[in-house]
Amino acid sequence: MSTIVIWSKKVFLIAMVAALGLAALPAVNVYALGQTDPSTPTAPGQISTDRLEQIWSREQAAYGRWGKFFDNVDERISKAQELIDKAKANGKDVSALQAALDAFSDAVKQAKPIYESGKGVIASHQGFDSNGKVTDQTKAIGTVRDLGGKLKEIRQTIFPAAKALREAVRAFREANRPATTPAPGSSGN
Repeated sequence: MSTIVIWSKKVFLIAMVAALGLAALPAVNVYALGQTDPSTPTAPGQISTDRLEQIWSREQAAYGRWGKFFDNVDERISKAQELIDKAKANGKDVSALQAALDAFSDAVKQAKPIYESGKGVIASHQGFDSNGKVTDQTKAIGTVRDLGGKLKEIRQTIFPAAKALREAVRAFREANRPATTPAPGSSGN
């Protein structure tokens, strides 16, 4: 036999032993839960404290975004009104656009008190400490539900009017799209 064949047999034998050895090892590390880990299972139908803290944090962030919206919305409505007035002065039909903007403005006026009432829920933050950690699970659930209900009510008040305004703007743009004219030099000359 040649030395190449002998060496290839030895290499193959070593590779097979290594493969069998690696196959016997576990593919994933498993760690046991330490004794100091305080994990108490929640009762069926109850929300865990970690989940409550996540929901509370997310709701506070959403409430902050609504605050920025309400801070800027009056300026945006007045700018939209200026654009509508400008289009009206140019002889365009803006009746649908004006009606949609008025409806949106009314929805904002209806939603603003709902937003303001949420400040009390956040300020009292019953069931949560100042860091957003759960101190009383029952009160925390109530607080999360209260703020969530207010956020839902704001969305249900503003979103349909905002969608109608968006659609009215889209329809206005489509109806008043400038006629396309061929660009100079594109006729093949």
